[in-house]
Amino acid sequence: MISNQTIRHFMTTPSFVARDPGPVTVREAVLDLLRSLGMTSIFGNPGSTELPFFFDFPEDFRYVLGLQESVVVGMADGYAQATHNAAFINLHSAAGVGHAMGNIFTAFKNKTPLVITAGQQARPILPYDPFLGSMQAPELPKPYVKWSIEPARPEDVPLALARAYQIAMTHPRGPVFVSIPSDDWDVPTERVVPHQVSRNIRPDAALLAQAAKALAGSSRPALVVGAAVDRDQGWDDVVKLAELHEARVYVAPMSGRCSFPEDHRLFGGFLPAIRERIVSILDGHDLVLAIGAPVFTYHIDGKGPHLPEGASLVQLTEDPNVAAWAPAGVSIICSIQQGVRDLVALGAPTARAALAPVPRKPVVEMPDRGERMSVAYVLQTLDQARTRSSVIVEEAPSSRSTMHDYLPIYETETFYTMCSGGLGYGLPAAVGVALARPESKVIALIGDGSAMYSIQALWSAAQFKLPMAFVILNNRKYAALREFAGIFGYDPATPLTGTDLPDIDFVTLSQGLGVQAERISDAAELRSALDRALNANVPMLIEVEVA
Repeated sequence: MISNQTIRHFMTTPSFVARDPGPVTVREAVLDLLRSLGMTSIFGNPGSTELPFFFDFPEDFRYVLGLQESVVVGMADGYAQATHNAAFINLHSAAGVGHAMGNIFTAFKNKTPLVITAGQQARPILPYDPFLGSMQAPELPKPYVKWSIEPARPEDVPLALARAYQIAMTHPRGPVFVSIPSDDWDVPTERVVPHQVSRNIRPDAALLAQAAKALAGSSRPALVVGAAVDRDQGWDDVVKLAELHEARVYVAPMSGRCSFPEDHRLFGGFLPAIRERIVSILDGHDLVLAIGAPVFTYHIDGKGPHLPEGASLVQLTEDPNVAAWAPAGVSIICSIQQGVRDLVALGAPTARAALAPVPRKPVVEMPDRGERMSVAYVLQTLDQARTRSSVIVEEAPSSRSTMHDYLPIYETETFYTMCSGGLGYGLPAAVGVALARPESKVIALIGDGSAMYSIQALWSAAQFKLPMAFVILNNRKYAALREFAGIFGYDPATPLTGTDLPDIDFVTLSQGLGVQAERISDAAELRSALDRALNANVPMLIEVEVA
């Protein structure tokens, strides 16, 4: 029986069939290239400089319209991650790219392959600083794209896009940018035949043997797994490695993916982005193996060592830049799945006693009538209502730690969030994941503050009639800022300027954008509302009032 993963592979793996290189227009050559690369969904918000691209728009392409450019990039990011192929984006020049920059930054941090195009004014008027022209267009999205260009000649546009795709898909993956003047599309050129590029990097054999020896000889090893494990489909391999060495497994700070089953007896929990707390949690481990994660991501300044005393460090990473700034240890650059498989093959572990599961948080009781629900109770109820294979796309920063306790992730490729800290990603990303995976129930778990950065994405979900659920945790404030204030010495009783968010009606907003919605304030009504949303064949939003 063919798995869904295999089907997605066949759907998204580019076809490299040679074609007649006869003369065509730039438009025809680009469309043919996109077909060859499996990029027939175009995410965009067009302006005047993009319209010429869409003459005689072919029926085998799908245009995914977002109502704001950052929403467009967020949807494309979710789609690209879920399909394991670069997504194609079409933005307006200058101001449009500026609107998109928040989620371009997030895509860069997420290491999501995106081919971002933007229109440009016609070449003959560029010397005259035209209205909506982009001055130094390739410089605008830097430094948060891997490569950026405005081709010198119209006929070079297809070649630039072919190169852009390969750069976006080469590890470390990420967004690229191509500026295209509006008068380029009808210029004669030649078709581009895509070429195959090997992207599997084997680890250095000597260093890997050294790592395997250290792992086998360790008395109490720890694995720290990051987003790249799940991105590189290394989930099952990491489970084998952990079980082979009886190693406790932790999730790296600020990871955008889950890379280990959270109900596994070896799962140890999540590392915070604080140096001293990381050292405290890892204390007692004599070897730390970081897999597909930086060593380590910090959010606030800290003091002291990066590792517990007596602990050695080995890192497997696909990103040479991450390896370069690692503060200690040995870094091995390789494809994550390949590196882990090679470590499993080397085997030879020291016999170790079986580790007991880490105790889980106690069950949260239903609050009394009239009492606001805790986030813990809401997420516990959501966990009970959903299936294990449902996909969670989260952007509720103040609820993240609670989610770790009460909404565990059980299967590979069922959790997505942003690695950047930039808000406005989660809601459109959920729409993108739902577009890519119509067979899955996608649940967007979003804070009230986060939702207002990209609420327009609800319209796109409605237009495509995506059977997804949106759960808005409404605490009427930027709660994450209130929690963070103590680090800077704020007294808990001191009011925080600019953090209250009263009087936002998500039900009315949602209905106005075409998505069914209801508000829940009584805990006794929560489960039935969630069941309705999770079983609906159209998008549905549940606004939950929480403490």
